Amino acid sequence: MKQILLLLANGFEAYEASVFTDVLDWNMVEGDRSTKLVTCGLRKQLMCTGRLTVMPELLTAEVDVNEFDALAIPGGFESAGFYKDAYSDDFLSIIQKFNLAEKIIAAICVGALPLGKSGVLCGRQGTTYHLNNGCRQQQLAAFGVKVVNQPLVIDGNIITSSSPATALDVAFTLLEMLTTKENCRQIKHLMGF
Repeated sequence: MKQILLLLANGFEAYEASVFTDVLDWNMVEGDRSTKLVTCGLRKQLMCTGRLTVMPELLTAEVDVNEFDALAIPGGFESAGFYKDAYSDDFLSIIQKFNLAEKIIAAICVGALPLGKSGVLCGRQGTTYHLNNGCRQQQLAAFGVKVVNQPLVIDGNIITSSSPATALDVAFTLLEMLTTKENCRQIKHLMGF
């Protein structure tokens, strides 16, 4: 069984988190049944965009990176407090530990910015939200990241993407990296893609 930690900051985008839960749950029911998703946050209750309340299964202080095979991070809204959590020492430490262990890290949209701030993308290629005059890409570049203006960028163990529109692509890429191309193709088919 492969365990994936879904690391949630207050103010995360519900849609971007849901693609991981949906794709990996479809795999548990209809695929090779090898992917278990575990939610995690800094507090016992998180508010995402749209005011949906989520209670993560683990707190960041309880995470043992050795128990997980991959890390998934959805982006979020600054106005909802996303960066307060996403730039916290606990959040960044988890990212650093996953990278040090060379485990897969998948970030959607501005979920790439805490990767940049943590230092794991310094000198590497990545992308983030590309609209709104490219200000988020400029922020990522300020962390020493070689910003590539593509929808999805994979550099070694790290997947980053440019917008919510790429969220399903990130989730399917993560599934393929954790299982097989054939298994991923079957899940896409069963989900109607």
